[in-house]
Amino acid sequence: MNKKISLKEAISIGIGGMVGGGIFAVLGLAVSLAKGGTPIAFLIAGIIALLTSYSYVKLSLTFPDHGGTVKFINEGFGISYFSGGINNLLWISYIIMLSLYASAFGSYAPNLYEITSDKAMNFHIYASGIILFATAINYYSIKVVGKIESYAVVIKLIILISFVFIGLYGLFGNPNISQLAVSTWESPIHLLTGGMVIFVAYEGFELIANAVPDIENQKVNIPKAYFYSVIFVIILYVIIAIVTVGSLPFNEIATAQDYVLAEAAKPMLGKVGFTIITIAALISTFSAINASLYGGSRVSFEIAQDGELPHSLTRQLWNQPIGLLITSIATLILTNTLQLESISTAGSVGFLLIFAIVNFIGFKLSNKTKSNKTIPLLGFILCSIALIALIIQQYSTSKDSIIIAISIILFSFLMEYIYRRSKFYKKLHLKYKSRNEKRN
Repeated sequence: MNKKISLKEAISIGIGGMVGGGIFAVLGLAVSLAKGGTPIAFLIAGIIALLTSYSYVKLSLTFPDHGGTVKFINEGFGISYFSGGINNLLWISYIIMLSLYASAFGSYAPNLYEITSDKAMNFHIYASGIILFATAINYYSIKVVGKIESYAVVIKLIILISFVFIGLYGLFGNPNISQLAVSTWESPIHLLTGGMVIFVAYEGFELIANAVPDIENQKVNIPKAYFYSVIFVIILYVIIAIVTVGSLPFNEIATAQDYVLAEAAKPMLGKVGFTIITIAALISTFSAINASLYGGSRVSFEIAQDGELPHSLTRQLWNQPIGLLITSIATLILTNTLQLESISTAGSVGFLLIFAIVNFIGFKLSNKTKSNKTIPLLGFILCSIALIALIIQQYSTSKDSIIIAISIILFSFLMEYIYRRSKFYKKLHLKYKSRNEKRN
């Protein structure tokens, strides 16, 4: 019999999923886009995440399943070209998030020890090395993955909360606090798009959906797990943004964009603070890679189980689904070929589209889920507006990032089209149709 997950553990899953590597990877990028309005950008992104979490609560209570988001999409649209394409996008979005975490690890690690004198080479060595190391751990033991994540959540939260308290105290008398003035904020459209580029820092709450069947006292604990974790992370991120912008001049933030949180600790705690935050970043990104590799392989397994990808993806290689190896290889390729902004933009576009669709499903199935129609509809509208604004704004400033993001979406649907046209799909179609009718 499986051990039930308590409310505390469920909240830890949500917080651990969000406060992974995202904040360490995208904080500098957020400041470059929103300037003094960075805390507002994080707040905007957080509000959209909070509205979306309502849809996740209602869908989780109605359709508790380890497939999580995959299950919700299939319930909303049936097993179809569209649901298959979106579920493929979810898997690829996991890979993009892994690339973001690995990029953050590769940017922070050389601050502790440089392997070579070549900055770019250091990045590639560390980023690739941590992906391979985490893959090896996943193959060795899933229990070890769980233990690492449970310890990492506690360590990184202690360090980040300490940073927040010390940082707020350090703002008194710091001349850079003037950078938070409204006059330093970028335009509203830049604040919105800045928040959307860093939206990937919030996506991790959806991991709670995969754990729902094992959560005790579901009716009470599932809403609390989603809402408490998202609200806590919104407050944490906004304060971290305030401390960062109020501690360092914009030119120094730009110089240290890839490891800005460590740099922000220097005015308060000197080199020791820089080192402590760097260590926290390495622990956080490593644990996020560890957990997301497993999550990504499970997503591919669930999609294949529903007949939306080849059944061979349900097979095991060594002691894990073959999707783990594919996820790892794809992460290595993306990490070593794309720039951080392209990775972040692609991840945000992917998850904004997925969350818009989940909100639409929440609205569509509101009678079945016994939910308020207005909230998921508002979540769908805001996700859609944010997605369109992000695409338009980033296309004018970072065209390559948007081209990559759109190409990934099209590729997700192309994968589904090619598979459904194949003889393997036609052979298995009747079998899976019968199996899913029995399950439902």
